[in-house]
Amino acid sequence: MLVYDRAHELARALKQSEEYQSYLRAQERIQGDESAKKMLSDLRARQWQLQAAQLAGQEVPQDQPRQVEKLYEVVSYHPGLRDLLQAEYRLGKMLADVQKIIAESVDLWDGEEPPKGFPGGS
Repeated sequence: MLVYDRAHELARALKQSEEYQSYLRAQERIQGDESAKKMLSDLRARQWQLQAAQLAGQEVPQDQPRQVEKLYEVVSYHPGLRDLLQAEYRLGKMLADVQKIIAESVDLWDGEEPPKGFPGGS
C-alpha cells in the first residue's frame, strides 16, 4: 500500500536527518561516561515522576518542579549531556512538527490544537 511505502520513506529520511544524526553522535559521546549516564538517568527518573504525578492529578509538592529544574541545570553543565539534551530537543521538535503536519492533513484535530501532552500540543 502506498501509505506504508511513504511511511518507510519518511522513516529513512528521519534517520538521515541532521537532527537524528546529531542525536546519535551526542549519545555516542557519553557512552563510556558512567557518571554522565547516571546523572541523565536520575534526571529522567525525576522528570517522569513529576510528569506522572501531574498527569494523574496528584498534588505535587511546590518544591518538586524546582528540584527537577535545578537538577536539569546541574546536568546541563556537563558538555556531553548538554549536547545530548539539545540534540534530543531538536529531534523531538522535528518529530512533533511532522506529527502536527500529518494530523492537520487528515483533520485529526478538526481545526483545534492537539491536546496538551500530545506531540504537537501545547
